[in-house]
Amino acid sequence: MFGYAVSTDVRNVSLFVVDHNHTAASRALVDALTSGGYFRVVERSDRSSDLMLALDRGRATMGIEIPPDYSRRLGNRDARVQLLVDGTNSNVATVALGYAEQIVQQHGLATLAEPPPRPVDLRERAWFNPDLQSRNYNVPGVVATIMLMITMMLTALSVVRERELGTLEQLMVSPMTPGELIAGKTLPFAIIALFDMVVITVIALLWFHVPFLGQAPVLLLGAVLFLLSTLGLGLLISTVSNTQQEAFLTTFMVIMPTMMLSGFMFPVTSMPAVFQWLTLANPLRHYLEIVRAVFLKGAGIDALWRQFTLLFVMGSLMLWFAATRFHKTVR
Repeated sequence: MFGYAVSTDVRNVSLFVVDHNHTAASRALVDALTSGGYFRVVERSDRSSDLMLALDRGRATMGIEIPPDYSRRLGNRDARVQLLVDGTNSNVATVALGYAEQIVQQHGLATLAEPPPRPVDLRERAWFNPDLQSRNYNVPGVVATIMLMITMMLTALSVVRERELGTLEQLMVSPMTPGELIAGKTLPFAIIALFDMVVITVIALLWFHVPFLGQAPVLLLGAVLFLLSTLGLGLLISTVSNTQQEAFLTTFMVIMPTMMLSGFMFPVTSMPAVFQWLTLANPLRHYLEIVRAVFLKGAGIDALWRQFTLLFVMGSLMLWFAATRFHKTVR
């Protein structure tokens, strides 16, 4: 579901067409807009008021109005058309306008018998993701988000459930050491998270055909270091929660800002400077950089040593602090 739903690609934008020209030239312009799959015509009309009504009621995201003199002015190289877009979703509106503007300009140049020479010969190429598919960028990020939710929530709820049932004190008076108790409450969920990582990776490769250019041991090492932080957070939440409902709500309050400040949904570089600094203390951000670099760039430890170091330091400190507080809470 994440692989299909989490996408920033803009396709099949609903288009309302108002054609006052009714010539082969105007029909060719509409065909140029719809041939690439970025736009689809949902309605047509001869009245501008119908276009406004369609945008107001959400029946169309974009509208194009072609004036009566379009074909005549096209030959004189001064043709004009109007594009109207629903700006409620600013991302879709910006991308759709960019697509439409480029298509209209290219179509206009193609219709000229003698197109003007280009002052700059631009040759562009996208590295690591040649087709610029957002799925190749988002699906690897699902590995990190699922591991975060699974380990934090299960660790916190498991320990709090022992406290609710009154069995935590029985475990503490048993010959088991506190370290063994913590290991028993964290290692099983770490194994589950690693299994989820393997499952999601296999689905990403075989089902979504996401390229994997890196090495599996590098991805595994990053996952283990990331688990130190998530398990530590889950254990820490269990020390401040008395019931499973309280632990669940606290986990939710931690997960949401962690994901929003990680770069999974919004680019870190687009955030205000203060929040960009805050993201440096977010282990999810660093693990996302590792996962995406391993998948798409084939990066190794030599290129990602900063992220690995930060994950190790943050994870060790978090797990140590949570374990220390856990001992004091139980006592």
